[in-house]
Amino acid sequence: MNLAIWFSWYKELLAEFDFSREEDEKSAKLLDMLLETYGGLSPEDIPMQKEVIIFGAGPSIKDNIKEIKNLNLSDYTLISADGATSALLEEDIVPDIIVTDLDGNMKDISCANHEGAFLVVHAHGDNMEKIRRYVPNLNRMMGTTQSTPLNNVYNFGGFTDGDRCLFLAVELGAEYIILGGMDFGKIVTKYSRPDMIESESEADEIKQLKLHYAKKLVEWIAENEKVTILNISGGEHLDGILDVNFIG
Repeated sequence: MNLAIWFSWYKELLAEFDFSREEDEKSAKLLDMLLETYGGLSPEDIPMQKEVIIFGAGPSIKDNIKEIKNLNLSDYTLISADGATSALLEEDIVPDIIVTDLDGNMKDISCANHEGAFLVVHAHGDNMEKIRRYVPNLNRMMGTTQSTPLNNVYNFGGFTDGDRCLFLAVELGAEYIILGGMDFGKIVTKYSRPDMIESESEADEIKQLKLHYAKKLVEWIAENEKVTILNISGGEHLDGILDVNFIG
């Protein structure tokens, strides 16, 4: 991802959501310091096969996990977006990589990490307390930011956990990517919001807007990067990406 292009997206996101770049960079500096102390990884340390499956935390996630069990999963790098990790663990699958801003079920994310999953931990303006709390107790971590990169904190582009999975995979050389649980609709699940009582509920306006931008970013990748993307999620159609109903 060309950072000049990314920063044009970032400028729009800052204005749309009234985010603070200063707070984003403060959070990134905190994460950089902690990773310097506890041993942050570089992109070269993160394993990435040419074929990848990315799992979001949308309503189709459990059906999609059952669907991909027809595949030889060892042929793929499995990447989960934050809370989607819990859905995978429920099906006895440990993802290879978890992309997280630390607001999913941290018990499950920590469990998967200790079972061998690499963590790509994202710093933004409102998760500094979680960075302080969780990073010292995790391992195999690489840091990311949506603002200025630092020694131990990288910027590959991307906004939400889900679309950052895709930016990461492309940056590290993936050529063929399957998307599951990436619905981009108006429904959120308990995997996305672990404090929810119901298994699903309607997303609030801010969450819907975040998903709108995530969808736009995924479509941007499909149009501008040399990668083949298939979508098995069954949610909203993604321009430039082939919808697939069954794999096996």
